[in-house]
Amino acid sequence: MQTAAKTRSLTIAQSGILPYTPGMKLVALSTLFSTLALSLASCEPDRAQVRPEDTKMKEEATDAKVIPEGAEFITLGGGCFWCVEAVYQHLDGVYSATSGYMGGHVPNPTYDAVCTKTTGHVEVVQLAFDPKKIKLDDILAWFWDLHDPTTKNRQGADEGPQYASVIFYHTPEQKAVAEKSMKDAQALFENPIVTLIKKAPEFYKAEDYHQNFYFQNRMKNGYCRVVIEPKLKKLKLKSE
Repeated sequence: MQTAAKTRSLTIAQSGILPYTPGMKLVALSTLFSTLALSLASCEPDRAQVRPEDTKMKEEATDAKVIPEGAEFITLGGGCFWCVEAVYQHLDGVYSATSGYMGGHVPNPTYDAVCTKTTGHVEVVQLAFDPKKIKLDDILAWFWDLHDPTTKNRQGADEGPQYASVIFYHTPEQKAVAEKSMKDAQALFENPIVTLIKKAPEFYKAEDYHQNFYFQNRMKNGYCRVVIEPKLKKLKLKSE
């Protein structure tokens, strides 16, 4: 059976314009020929920001090796998990951002299986965070800013059910916070927010090469340079 990568049409990687690395996410070649490529790739539309200006940043965008007791977890789907992961790795109070799959009906899914769009899984990032350092409200404020929650199953050139906008809550309290956050954020969007708010089912950690993807591959992966780096710059985050 051919993988999802092999069944796609011409891509940046196949064109030779940008270098290919294993696991490289595919980007439509047509985006290269648009003068708006970088702004479109950033996914989120130009508008007033939701995130607070005073969010503290880590000195280095890395995950903690050990998650302390008392950490809370929230799981978010906002398009490509490489993008979401790279943003949250910057925020002080976020112990870790782990890429994975959630919400499907197939146990232990692989990346290739999820890319077939038949497993029901969403690409997600599970965050472990210190609620004393960063509130869930602020985490969700960044969520609304880092992607476009008004486009169903699509972010930029990435399209499919695996790119759904979704908040998987882990407690009833988180559900209430998420619902209020989405209601408040709607005032900043012209179109209706289509983000789903669901109770978190089992989380399946993605393959090792997906973890810390941007910071491991930013110099050699085309998707990092064309999509993730402009997003980080637009959010005023360090891209190096």
